Amino acid sequence: MERLINMEKVTIYTDGACSGNPGPGGWGAVLIYNENKKEISGGRKDTTNNIMELTAVIEALKLLKYPCEVDLYSDSAYVVNSFKQGWIYNWVKNDWKTASKEPVKNKEIWEELYNLTKIHKVNFIKVKGHSDNELNNRCDELARNAIKELQ
Repeated sequence: MERLINMEKVTIYTDGACSGNPGPGGWGAVLIYNENKKEISGGRKDTTNNIMELTAVIEALKLLKYPCEVDLYSDSAYVVNSFKQGWIYNWVKNDWKTASKEPVKNKEIWEELYNLTKIHKVNFIKVKGHSDNELNNRCDELARNAIKELQ
């Protein structure tokens, strides 16, 4: 996708967490635009880690008011590789079936994320989780705090 003229550049960090899998889960995101930083989070009583990872990305992208160029950092190989390795494009082409002809898990959530990536130019970047990345660690903290607020 070519860069649109005057497309704003946004940096987003996301993370999801689950206490048990399935179990109560939380997600967190940090959005950075110029000098502005916004933190968001939420949770669900009965969910999975993958759903929380996806939800963090979706909720962050939904906050953008117009098409943006986004560097999106996630420690979820599931999320990043789905785009970087082209899995999602094959799922769409194969009517949301995996290479083994099984239905894609969490299809509705993937569809929502896929549609958001048609609005925004998203560059998915894998970061090492629970490491020395300050903003990834902050997202993890937001996600874990969201789980505590459910209890």
